[in-house]
Amino acid sequence: MNELPDAKSRFRCAHCGNLTRFDVTRTATTNEFWHVDMAGNVHIEETTVKGEDVSSVSCRWCGASDRIEIVLRPEFGGPDMEAAGDGGV
Repeated sequence: MNELPDAKSRFRCAHCGNLTRFDVTRTATTNEFWHVDMAGNVHIEETTVKGEDVSSVSCRWCGASDRIEIVLRPEFGGPDMEAAGDGGV
């Protein structure tokens, strides 16, 4: 998988039903505005992501990495509960 969910979607583990806990490994290229005070302390005031590459996504609950899918968020017709039958956590 080399894409991330957008404003209308989210991850779902097709193995266990998890909708909320994932380990995502990604590499990002960013442009940052740094404000360095007189003592030399850096405060990052603005970050712009120029590009990113997702190398892996795995389920934190069951460890599956080959069953992660992107589904619609509930307000757009997607599932609204984790692991069917557990009442949602």
